[in-house]
Amino acid sequence: MNFGQVLTAMVTPFNHNEEVDFNATRTLVNYLIANGSDGLVIAGTTGESPTLTQEEKVDLFKFVVEVVDGRVPVIAGTGSNNTRASISLTRQAEAAGVDGIMLVTPYYNKPSQEGLFQHFSAIAHSTALPVMLYNIPGRSVVNMSVETIVSLSKINNIVAVKEASGDLDAMAQIISKTPSDFTLYSGDDGLTLPVLAIGGAGIVSVSSHIIGNEMQEMINSFKNGDVQGAAATHRTLLPIMKALFAAPSPAPVKSALNMRGLNVGGVRLPMVPLNEEEKRALQIALQPSNAEAILLNK
Repeated sequence: MNFGQVLTAMVTPFNHNEEVDFNATRTLVNYLIANGSDGLVIAGTTGESPTLTQEEKVDLFKFVVEVVDGRVPVIAGTGSNNTRASISLTRQAEAAGVDGIMLVTPYYNKPSQEGLFQHFSAIAHSTALPVMLYNIPGRSVVNMSVETIVSLSKINNIVAVKEASGDLDAMAQIISKTPSDFTLYSGDDGLTLPVLAIGGAGIVSVSSHIIGNEMQEMINSFKNGDVQGAAATHRTLLPIMKALFAAPSPAPVKSALNMRGLNVGGVRLPMVPLNEEEKRALQIALQPSNAEAILLNK
């Protein structure tokens, strides 16, 4: 399945009581689709999945599928460090009508590579949906090896990996050793262009909430042979990408969306909102004078 080249790891909007705000979710979904998102990843890390209940996740899956109405793929984050719980949520996501699932490497348990293989294999075999693996050792502590990803790519419905290890050498090996229809996405906004250069397909992005069209422009320039143009866009966008990760995500991107009039609320503990100094720094980074290609009031 082709998920697209810019997938947005969508924040979960909350109201003033820190409950899921479905009206704001509708507005955000429509905004993202109109502004560069080829697909949406729901209830991932950026969606504050650790603080969402299973019921909230399922309700969110159903609602987003309804709002999207087939316009772009909807990928549900159903991974956890509990294989049985992930299978249960995956089956509910499939019943909700999502187009695929994303499975993060199990955190805290610190499984072996064989444990990782068995975990992902068991979930994949429990569903007919296409599966995107998600390797993020910075958050999960465990790094999925090239060999494990290659082995998992032989399972028919494991079709992609979101690689957030930052290891371009490992990514190049994954691309070389997996089937031609297996897709590698960057999990780091700032590595989008380097990952494209070694054969990656695109990005599962946080920054695309704010600069989705510009990221599409960069990728299309590269794919159309305008490497210098793509590099220039990358250099322009990089300060904004960095600003959106200057504090633990998704606090900065939620603040940026609120600044743009897309009211997505705050974050749930243990995440905390930006302080005033952090907000000022973010506002400065988002000013058009500091990023010529960014038009904040499109």
